[in-house]
Amino acid sequence: MNETMIETEVTYTIEHEGKFFLIEHVPARVCRETGEQFFSPGTVQHIQNIIKAQNPPNKVIQTPVYDYV
Repeated sequence: MNETMIETEVTYTIEHEGKFFLIEHVPARVCRETGEQFFSPGTVQHIQNIIKAQNPPNKVIQTPVYDYV
């Protein structure tokens, strides 16, 4: 299989200390065939810095949570 990677922006989701965070417009390389996302080390570091800084977010959304059972 010949993977085709594209440079794009994605929304990154992470859970940290019981809270969910969405980070929009994150640069990533994405495989067109599998959807797998790859991030540069600098991008990963920047995401970690955003979460650690605990600055006020650009916006807050409410998210419903369901149990699979």
